[in-house]
Amino acid sequence: MNVERLLRLIAGTFVLLSLGLAQIHSPYWLWFTAFVGLNLFQSGFTNWCPMMTFLKMAGVKSCSAGEK
Repeated sequence: MNVERLLRLIAGTFVLLSLGLAQIHSPYWLWFTAFVGLNLFQSGFTNWCPMMTFLKMAGVKSCSAGEK
């Protein structure tokens, strides 16, 4: 699995987890959902995401041009 695919998987998991926790535990968990969304929004403009940095440091390979 490459960084780009793993990043989408992690972001989706964080959003779903925080929505579930907002329903079960506290609506303040929606702030975490907003944080994830804001990170995705800014990475669309800057092409930089903190999670991608961590994943690359962990040794996950980036997607090459011909790979699917």
